[in-house]
Amino acid sequence: MKITILSDTHLPKKGKGFPDELISDLKVSEYIIHAGDFQTVDTYNRLMEFGEMTGVAGNVDDEELKEILPKKTKLVLNGMKIGIVHGDGSGKTTEKRAEEAFNADPVDLIVFGHSHIPYLRYHQGVVLFNPGSPTDKRRQPMYSHGVLTIEDESKWSIQHKFYS
Repeated sequence: MKITILSDTHLPKKGKGFPDELISDLKVSEYIIHAGDFQTVDTYNRLMEFGEMTGVAGNVDDEELKEILPKKTKLVLNGMKIGIVHGDGSGKTTEKRAEEAFNADPVDLIVFGHSHIPYLRYHQGVVLFNPGSPTDKRRQPMYSHGVLTIEDESKWSIQHKFYS
């Protein structure tokens, strides 16, 4: 199973559309995960055209999105437990806030966003993954998103895709 992971699209504020590199992965993915800051319901709806998606609300999402999307959620795909949260808040690092969001609900992978900084780290039995942003790289050298491939709960891989 191939899953495209993205966050912090910030459309239409940060661009007119999705980059070709992201669209290529979206077209062949079986599932999409978005870790918040779509910006608008239109962006959410455009992503849904590519297939089934689970997303969470981010701090800059409009009120309509905040009403339909949770702040955090958990899903199971091919036996793998995945936690999704945007990661915004005060105090601590974005990574620490994301990790603490699932302290009481064990997962294999935590997908988060907010910082726009690509991040992949194994910490205390859990993989923490921030895909970066495909449309708003801020001070990062490249745009990015992620691809998760799952065979089963014990055999999976995750990676960033980088582009300019």
